[in-house]
Amino acid sequence: MSTEQREGHGYDELRDEGWRRLLAAARRRLERTGGALDGDIGLTRPSEAERRTVIGITGRYRPETAKRLALPLSDLDGYLYGRYGTGLLQTLGRLHGPLRDRPAERAEEEARRDDALKSAHSSRLAGQGWFAAWLDRIAADGTLTRLVRRGDAPLLDAAVRVLERLTGDGDRSAGSPKRVPGVLPLPVLAEWATGDTKALVPGAPLEQLVLRALAQRTGGGSEVPPDRAGRRALWESAGAIADDLASQVLVLNIGARGDTVVCDWLRDAAGFGIPFRLTLHQLATDPVVPAARTIFVCENPAVLRAAAGELQDTGAALVCTEGVPSAACHKLLGDAVRAGARLHWRADFDWAGLRITANAMVRHGARPWRMTAADYTAALGKGGSTPLAGPPAASPWDSGLALAMEASGSTVMEERLLPALLSDLTRA
Repeated sequence: MSTEQREGHGYDELRDEGWRRLLAAARRRLERTGGALDGDIGLTRPSEAERRTVIGITGRYRPETAKRLALPLSDLDGYLYGRYGTGLLQTLGRLHGPLRDRPAERAEEEARRDDALKSAHSSRLAGQGWFAAWLDRIAADGTLTRLVRRGDAPLLDAAVRVLERLTGDGDRSAGSPKRVPGVLPLPVLAEWATGDTKALVPGAPLEQLVLRALAQRTGGGSEVPPDRAGRRALWESAGAIADDLASQVLVLNIGARGDTVVCDWLRDAAGFGIPFRLTLHQLATDPVVPAARTIFVCENPAVLRAAAGELQDTGAALVCTEGVPSAACHKLLGDAVRAGARLHWRADFDWAGLRITANAMVRHGARPWRMTAADYTAALGKGGSTPLAGPPAASPWDSGLALAMEASGSTVMEERLLPALLSDLTRA
């Protein structure tokens, strides 16, 4: 054997047709087994060149009719070493680069996954059911594995920090992001958590992680809403905003105390019984203290529209959440409560409505408004209903309500209670 062959050169024949598939199969097998030179490799439907190559390696005749050729790796290793002075592993490395050790890679990947999960489970949120369910889902569906493989495992820690901050359990140190009460802009939150103000823009991996957790927290499973409005509502459910102009609240007869432009607008609108929209930007930059001492809160704009049309300026102050309350809604009502107002709150008779109402009781000290089992049962008999969807929720103010809803399996939209609601707004 020549010096050139001894030094690993002169592999030209190994690039021929008879060798290409054979060496590729050997490489796959060795990478899968961590380089173990035991067992066989096989070629199905071998070409004539491949058949002659296997005969040359093993010294055993294989008929032209053979549909599959098996070759022990030890025979291939011995042949290459005898011919080139390099065994199978070294030869493959010189031809196409170092072999991967896939078992070691899997073990390392598993260790990184375990480390990431261990760190996340050390969070002060670990005792929350929604938080544990979120971690279980991203570990089970491959999300965490993909993060680890991309080198993005630290994003899980960043997501945990964001969630801690949003749920009120995060860092309160000097470096923690400051907010208007109840409002935390996403760029500020992103910069604090990662150093990158754009880390929470739509579609970013961190945004998806956090929104999946917030969806789990609100009881809607772990699916992120596909629409912009749905994602914005999720952020706002935790007190974060992407756009303080897009966050709005619809009001009627709310009035205001104060000498500001926005207060003037509200007084004018209330004087004529005209519905009015307030943005979070207006509420944050031009503070509003609602004049009403009693404020009713509904979920659907149809209720507010009916009140504006029939009661005009004679009805009680009414705020419409339009589904999950926005950051603007929470700020307005929070300021009202701090000024001494009392809230009467209702939502649709569905599981989301129960969660919204229960949260309002905790967050604002609101009183449920026509949200009893009797109200539900009476309204249920007045027309058709759609089936309840999503995970069930509790009704802590009236345990019989959730039981009645579960038993019937039907939703009741609040528009069906409209005559009673308008009567309440008139008397108030």
